[in-house]
Amino acid sequence: MTYHAKSEFLTVMIERGFLADCTDYQGLDEALIKGVVPAYIGYDATAKSLHVGHLMNIMVLRWFQKTGGKPITLMGGGTTKVGDPSFRSDERPLLDDAAIASNIEGMQQVFAKYLAYGEGGTDAIMLNNAEWLDGLNYLDFLRDIGRHFSVNRMLSFESVKSRLDREQSLSFLEFNYMILQAYDFLEINRRYGCLLQMGGSDQWGNIVNGIDLTRRVLDHEIYGLTTPLLTTSDGRKMGKSQGGAIWLNGDMLSPYEFWQFWRNTTDADTGKFLKIFTELPVTECDRLGALEGSEINAAKIILANEVTAMLHGRAAAEAAEATALEVFEKGGTGDDLPTLALTAEDLGEGISIVQLIVRSGLAGSGKEAKRLISDNGAKLNDEIITDAGLFITANELAEPLKLSAGKKRHALVTLS
Repeated sequence: MTYHAKSEFLTVMIERGFLADCTDYQGLDEALIKGVVPAYIGYDATAKSLHVGHLMNIMVLRWFQKTGGKPITLMGGGTTKVGDPSFRSDERPLLDDAAIASNIEGMQQVFAKYLAYGEGGTDAIMLNNAEWLDGLNYLDFLRDIGRHFSVNRMLSFESVKSRLDREQSLSFLEFNYMILQAYDFLEINRRYGCLLQMGGSDQWGNIVNGIDLTRRVLDHEIYGLTTPLLTTSDGRKMGKSQGGAIWLNGDMLSPYEFWQFWRNTTDADTGKFLKIFTELPVTECDRLGALEGSEINAAKIILANEVTAMLHGRAAAEAAEATALEVFEKGGTGDDLPTLALTAEDLGEGISIVQLIVRSGLAGSGKEAKRLISDNGAKLNDEIITDAGLFITANELAEPLKLSAGKKRHALVTLS
């Protein structure tokens, strides 16, 4: 990035590695210097919780507020009914109004941890695009908005083109998504004076559409900014683990499991993740990221503590570190470990060790669990499991059992 920003926000974005592209660096920079700029990121309500894959852009909104901007979290109560086809191989399952409202409620709990909402000039506001999408008249919308879109151009966008190149079906419903997202930017600009839309780099085409539409209809100058697609050093998409998505709601993923995800960061990613997911000074992030050997582990613990404290509170981060210390260094079980609580009915006359490994989330399938056992990677109370046919009965569960997959992933099994 060669652009030398004057505004504090763009300076932070560049220094900390948040910036992939911007439609007009200088124009946005000058707007940010002049006064309070409202900016939004959109989130479709496809699940009850946001996950780690959303966290980079949540941090962008947090920094935007800290540097004097007004963040807007736009909930896709309307667009979720259509589904974003961007870079997907299939159509999203459609949700009804009740499911969408429930998901939005769960997502709001996360945003409240990172942003200050209120009535002040730089206080965040939460909008729902159902406010303007639900009442649209189809014929008026086609005439007033649809005429500004070229199908030829829409087909050229990479998110659509890649789907069609693979000869995978793209419904007319999904094809409309990019028009609706562009219309969101127009309406948020018209209603709330929003000058900037931000999002992941996969949203570039949708953001540019919104800017073009707003210029054509309202003749307003607005801007777009994207963040890079975040991958780990081994090329995997950020936010996935062997156990599934890393959810941000504590009732879907315990603070300990969240902490452990960050503690397991690879050496090569530690410095980068410190810059993006914590508020430690850049110089300190660089220093910690440059540590080598066993010293880098101290940096990973700082990373895990800082990210967990921001989401779940400092006490939860300290409790997670204490549990990890007990489990990894002292061989204990740790009360804070993820727990599989079996009932007498679940247990019956006994349950196989393979089933326990799968049900505790340490393996995604029975086949994976058996492979873990054959590779000597599974342990029961810190002893290697050698028999994939092992059966666990109520007698063995008189005390909680500790299951382990490799050196870093553990779970407790109890009989309730």
